[in-house]
Amino acid sequence: MRHSFIFASLALLAAVSCSTGKPMNTPKELLAHRLFAAVENNHILYGHQDDLVYGHDWLVTDTGGDTLGRSDVRAVSGHFPAIVGFDLGGIEFGDSANLDGVDFGLMRRAALKHIERGGIVTFSWHPRNPLTGGDAWDVSSDQVVSSVLEGGQLHPLFMQWLDRTADFLESLGKDTPIIFRPWHENVGSWFWWGGGLCSENDYRELYRLTWVHFTKARGLENILWCYSPNGNATVQEYMARYPGDEFVNILGVDTYMYVGDGSVEVARVRYMEELRGILVPLNAIATEHHKLMCLSETGLEGLTDPSWWTETLYPMLREFPVAYVLTWRNAHDKPGHFYAPWPGFSGENDFIEFCNKEEIELL
Repeated sequence: MRHSFIFASLALLAAVSCSTGKPMNTPKELLAHRLFAAVENNHILYGHQDDLVYGHDWLVTDTGGDTLGRSDVRAVSGHFPAIVGFDLGGIEFGDSANLDGVDFGLMRRAALKHIERGGIVTFSWHPRNPLTGGDAWDVSSDQVVSSVLEGGQLHPLFMQWLDRTADFLESLGKDTPIIFRPWHENVGSWFWWGGGLCSENDYRELYRLTWVHFTKARGLENILWCYSPNGNATVQEYMARYPGDEFVNILGVDTYMYVGDGSVEVARVRYMEELRGILVPLNAIATEHHKLMCLSETGLEGLTDPSWWTETLYPMLREFPVAYVLTWRNAHDKPGHFYAPWPGFSGENDFIEFCNKEEIELL
């Protein structure tokens, strides 16, 4: 399955170069080529959310002077993750820190430091509800998306929100390649832009409006755009809100393993079946549309499966041509909210074995 995707992807890259008559040397093209090459070489880049700014039992407090050398992933494996994720929620209000308390100046420094080391940075965005003033999870109204589109009562405010977000991304440098993953998990109905809160057409217009403003009005052509519905979506649901090939570079999926009160074995089977159920058709779609493919968010909170890395996640990654996988954060202020091990955690060795796999790429 990986090879059909690889050949189509390399053909696309060659076509891009021939159509322009120029080598692929823009930041965006080089980042895309790096990710396609990872797939070609059977590599999967491993990523971790907020990895440089806090960990399970530590927090960067010197936002301007910290060397940004700490990392739970590095402390256990000896390597930084290849990809670090950050979230921009709060930037739209002009806040100094995001929804998880990460100072935006620190985030900028950490992102640039990681890229300087040879890593990749991806940004998600949990903007607050512009209609109600609530958070991104405020789903009390199904009129929010329509209110921010062109002609809507909140369109001018929303354009200001887009500009504030673009300002931050531009501050990284227009020659700095990044991945941006807006309006994620859009088939579920837990965000104000979710499936039960807006029409398919309005969602597509929301995504396109964001892309057009960033790319055309603001000139941010250094961004690879990731479209990432939630993993329990059917392929029909996944594509029903797809904004179009022009607006998407990476097809992602967000899905987590939940154990709850059940057994690890049952949860593992359910997670793997859910992933396979979306990744099989998504692989065909990625090949047809010449797109990269990733597991844009995943993990098991608390890592209660002692062999989650090697017996659950790794077999799924090997089966499909995903360029990268991002596990969620290790909260410093919530002891049970972690998705990667730290020194002394009982599941360290399984993670180390995962990181030492030939296919898994870290820095």
